[in-house]
Amino acid sequence: MPKIHPLADVKSANIGKDTRIWQFSVVFDGAIIGENCNICAHTLVENGVTVGNNVTIKSGVFLWEGTVVADNVFIGPNATFTNDAMPRSKVYPQAFSGITIKQGASIGANATILPGVVIGEEAMVGAGAVVVADVPDRAVVVGNPAKVIRYLTK
Repeated sequence: MPKIHPLADVKSANIGKDTRIWQFSVVFDGAIIGENCNICAHTLVENGVTVGNNVTIKSGVFLWEGTVVADNVFIGPNATFTNDAMPRSKVYPQAFSGITIKQGASIGANATILPGVVIGEEAMVGAGAVVVADVPDRAVVVGNPAKVIRYLTK
């Protein structure tokens, strides 16, 4: 059974066992969150978002429609996700361009991920990076725009 703080607004019934959702978090009814996750305070998980098992989402993270987060992912505080390449007030795309974070990847604090980007397995995005293109498996990326500085070995 999930553990949901009484000051969280959780509408979804699709929350896995042993997942913890802390105060001032909002989870829409169409969100799916796996088992043994830690969703920290001041977060938002919108409709059409899927979060795998053993995921940590630190404070200040908003996951927008179309985002897919695989198992064992870490998302650092205030990482910014986007899903609309040409945002305008009250003008919506036919479909949002979700972000995909693959198994075991880590996103550093204050990183910004642009719409449609795929972060590869076991990849690491450095704090403050601005990710404008897909990140290969096990790559470490930093900077603005984010560039590969090395690859992790197993």
